[in-house]
Amino acid sequence: MSKQEGPWGGNTNDSPWEDIEKNPRKSKIIDFEPIRKNNGPDFKISWLVFALAAVWLASGFYQIQPNEEGVILRFGKYADTTGAGLHYHLPFPIETVEKVNITQERSITIGDSAAYNTSNIASLAGVRNAAGAPASALSSFTESHMLTGDENIVDVNLTIVWKIKSAKDYLFGMQSPDRTVQVAAQSVLREIVGQSKMQDIITGDRGKVEDDTKAELQKVLDEFGSGIEIVRAKLQKADPPKQVVDAFNEVQRAKADMERFKNEAEAYSNEILPKAKGQASQILQNAQAYKESVVKKAQGETERFNSVYQAYRHGRDVTIKRLYLEAMEEVLGKSDKIIIDPSKNGGNVLPYLPLDRLQKKN
Repeated sequence: MSKQEGPWGGNTNDSPWEDIEKNPRKSKIIDFEPIRKNNGPDFKISWLVFALAAVWLASGFYQIQPNEEGVILRFGKYADTTGAGLHYHLPFPIETVEKVNITQERSITIGDSAAYNTSNIASLAGVRNAAGAPASALSSFTESHMLTGDENIVDVNLTIVWKIKSAKDYLFGMQSPDRTVQVAAQSVLREIVGQSKMQDIITGDRGKVEDDTKAELQKVLDEFGSGIEIVRAKLQKADPPKQVVDAFNEVQRAKADMERFKNEAEAYSNEILPKAKGQASQILQNAQAYKESVVKKAQGETERFNSVYQAYRHGRDVTIKRLYLEAMEEVLGKSDKIIIDPSKNGGNVLPYLPLDRLQKKN
């Protein structure tokens, strides 16, 4: 019986392993693993990796609003600043973005915090009163109490409104920007108050204190490179301390009375002076009018005398008679008189008869 060859090239009766052992050169490598299909596990893993990579790359897109600025950090270090719109940065952890609101107004208030524990501060600083005890009276004062230029104490409450003008400087210029603004504002305010008088701060021009504080605080923050813009400074309160408020009110009332008396005196002066000036002007005008009338009268008398003199020169007898008649008329016209014509039985009248009295009775 002849031997038949099997599928491996040997005798059908022989096993393939025997043929391989007999003829190693003719051996074949046979892969018994089934052929993987296209939708096997390796294909799914590849697509998963690709999807994760796509999501990771897409995470770099970010949106900046019109009121914001984006600060790009590359491995935690500043890289760039972007404005409003859609932007892209290398995905985390290579680059990250910090969004900063640059239009939002923030505010802090100076003089509104809790009271200092100044008794402990005084003890640590060695401040003692006349009896040798710590100056515990200082514990009644807070950060709102400030010393003025005329060595008075005023209770001040100031609100500072600010916003961010540079996101980069705001994030990297200072470690704690909010706290820095508060400390700098308090320092500047104490400096401004220390250069002003108490009366000017309380009842005077508060606007000057606000403007000076704003300008000086902005200068200090710019020197720090804070990236902060001071919008406004507003004095909410400027009063004397509670311990002396009664005495201060008495002083204010006294000053109010002084101003009232001063105004009354000025009103009286304004009433009297115009009247006196009017009377003086009237007297001067009357004197001027009298002067002019006297001068005019004298000039008229002079002209009259000159005219009489000229008439006397041309007709002496007539002029003498005229002057006599005028003189007699002037003299006799001022006296009571009765003229008796002797030619008409005037001789029979007794000389002692009171004719002037009888004339008055009639």
